[in-house]
Amino acid sequence: MSIDESSTGGPGTGLLPAVAPEVLAEAVENLSGRLRKKLDAAIEGCAAGAVRAADASVSVRFGEDAVVTLRPGPSGVVTRADQAVCGCLLAPRCLHRAAVLGASPIADSDADADADELTPPDPGPDPMTEPAAAAAAVLGAEGDAEGEVLTAAQVRAAAGLWGAAAEGLAAGVTAGGAVVQAELLRAAHTARIAGLPRAEAAALRVVRGLRAARDRSAAQRLAELTGAFRELLYTAGLLASGAAGAGLTGTVRRSYEAGGSLRVYGLCREPVLSATGYGGVATHLLGVDGSHYSVSDVRPGGLARARGAGAASVALGGAVLDHAGLARGGLRVVGATVSPEGRLGAGRGVRATPVGGVAWGEGPTAALFSRPAAEAVAAMPAEDTEPGLLGCDVRVVGASGDHVLVRELTPGAPLLRLAPAHPHPELPHAANLRRIAGCPGLVLRVLGRPDLDRSATLRPLAVGPVPGAEHSLRLPPEWLGRADLGYDRLQGAHFPGDAEGLVAEVAPPAAGADPLADSPLWRVRRLLEAGVAGGRRAVAEAARGAEPAALAAALRRAGFGSAAELAAALTAEADRRPRDAFGRLADASADRYAWAWLAAAAHLAAAERSLVAASWA
Repeated sequence: MSIDESSTGGPGTGLLPAVAPEVLAEAVENLSGRLRKKLDAAIEGCAAGAVRAADASVSVRFGEDAVVTLRPGPSGVVTRADQAVCGCLLAPRCLHRAAVLGASPIADSDADADADELTPPDPGPDPMTEPAAAAAAVLGAEGDAEGEVLTAAQVRAAAGLWGAAAEGLAAGVTAGGAVVQAELLRAAHTARIAGLPRAEAAALRVVRGLRAARDRSAAQRLAELTGAFRELLYTAGLLASGAAGAGLTGTVRRSYEAGGSLRVYGLCREPVLSATGYGGVATHLLGVDGSHYSVSDVRPGGLARARGAGAASVALGGAVLDHAGLARGGLRVVGATVSPEGRLGAGRGVRATPVGGVAWGEGPTAALFSRPAAEAVAAMPAEDTEPGLLGCDVRVVGASGDHVLVRELTPGAPLLRLAPAHPHPELPHAANLRRIAGCPGLVLRVLGRPDLDRSATLRPLAVGPVPGAEHSLRLPPEWLGRADLGYDRLQGAHFPGDAEGLVAEVAPPAAGADPLADSPLWRVRRLLEAGVAGGRRAVAEAARGAEPAALAAALRRAGFGSAAELAAALTAEADRRPRDAFGRLADASADRYAWAWLAAAAHLAAAERSLVAASWA
């Protein structure tokens, strides 16, 4: 379940309504070359001048004679060109209209919430070939593409999206303004029409990341934008090669299938915040056979909605209980419908009856805490980007920044880090972890999701006492032995009173070995992120001087020979600008550069994933 609170990107995140990608793309395309050069400057300040009228329309004034008015439809989104009008003489091909549309947030696609990030396989060392061969080398398409044949229209749409993504990558954040974003949105819309919703969703995430980075949003992370570019190029490149693995095209809406009769038990609640203003809750459930399910309630409303939804009624088959009760109770569901991700649907034929819950470690929940965390992480499928829940019993060692250092209650267990599942200060995740960190020696049962981007890091959703342990949490009986860290607030009365005995039980905090932080792969990551921030020119600058030799030497000493070769190929390609006899660029395409960047990024993702997995052992 995504819990991202990052900015939607773009300055128009206040009064301005969301705009369909194709509407903005068309407005920018209709501008003359001279006006396109002025577009980025015109966008600045549009949101500050927005005024909402009684009829829900929003107006922005440009001087005396130009007023742009947006009239969104019933969904609150501007979905047609005639819903954005300007009073100037050049309308609708005017700079004013395009600027206001460019300042507005980008509306979600139907697949946006469902598209999972892809984890590319380790590529071969030389992507500098023809596109089809490069797709096979970088993406492993020859062996993985099974069961899904693309149409000619889909291949053309994917190729167009690849080209727009390659140009966007070559431009980087510094030059990735409204025109570059519009080209990506145009290609994304074409991909949607061709039946490639997953590729469209990947493109929208890149555009939002570019907007947030250019606006210097506090929630923007360069690493996230780098990952978004990697996913987009990976998806578009594989689709453009003419073949795709199962599920790569994506689905527009979740398909629910009949699940028969189910008995499920609550595990915990998790606040949900989307990048587009949606908020709510997801309650995680476990079936009697160990299958994982969830019931979610996510609607527009952002943080306020996420905070309040934890106690909202469960809209499932007439069940009379709220999410707080479901997280500690259970349901008997007749005529259940289930999505591939395990979400329970609320169709007309669904009937749900509340049943009593089970404590952690009892009944089907016992399997969650029956094996070491390292074993559970190793058993997770490599292609999953949002891993499942795992449970473990740990002893608190101490604090390390905003993390809690813990060690499993098994001999020889490594040092683990508990990090906030969501850092938003209005949610109690971080505050609860600070209280736990201040009680060294405390033993507790943790249920959370491993962070596969960081060494031995678990993001806990709920905690509870360890049965039979003397120095453990003391929770109220009505909590049924668990505290949801996103909703419940731990107080002093919930901790054992013998603080001195707790401290005496453990050794002082010690930093464990971090194979990811200690490896020289950070140099490759910095090179890739420099390319995203500054574009091709930034990578070309990195190719000059002594830095490339130092990078290659450090990688080879650590045994990362392929990473050294791929980084060298990337910097060489970035600096390759052949010109004809008249000084003009002989090859202005960013295609080869994008393949080189994707090869290095795919290899880095696979190598870091391996190091993270090793950190749990």
